[in-house]
Amino acid sequence: LAAIAAAHHVGVTVEHACEALNQFKGVKRRLELRGECRGIKVYDDFAHHPTAIATTLQGLRANVGQQRLIAVLEPRSNTMKMGVHEHTLAASLNAADKVILYQDPNLTWSLDNIQQQLGDSSVLLRNIDDVVGQLVSQSKAGDHIVVMSNGDFGGIHQKILDALAND
Repeated sequence: LAAIAAAHHVGVTVEHACEALNQFKGVKRRLELRGECRGIKVYDDFAHHPTAIATTLQGLRANVGQQRLIAVLEPRSNTMKMGVHEHTLAASLNAADKVILYQDPNLTWSLDNIQQQLGDSSVLLRNIDDVVGQLVSQSKAGDHIVVMSNGDFGGIHQKILDALAND
């Protein structure tokens, strides 16, 4: 509504503004639905700090209700790699039912403490193929998988969708 009002203020008709908004596809990498297979939705989110992670997961939780929400996290931003957010990271993942933490070999600190804080609802893996395998073996129709990284995460989104299709 604010966008329509702002556009109207500079001379764009309400009809034209509505038509333009109707064609808006959203912002890339902000809870972007990358695909759905076997009733399992796979999202991409540019997660770069705990506040963004918590906001994304809480927003999706509000949208999907009790359906299972699986967060897959690759700490990749500079501040994440340095461990700046180590003390707030676990709490940011609370809205997820299950969390898969990916320990990249280039990460300078261990995610073991985060995994311990999250408990049985989490797992720490060190190989992207293991992450994909875990997701395929444990996901079921109605699940929402949110892959959170500010990089391409080894093409994991497509690997998950391909593995689900071939399972």
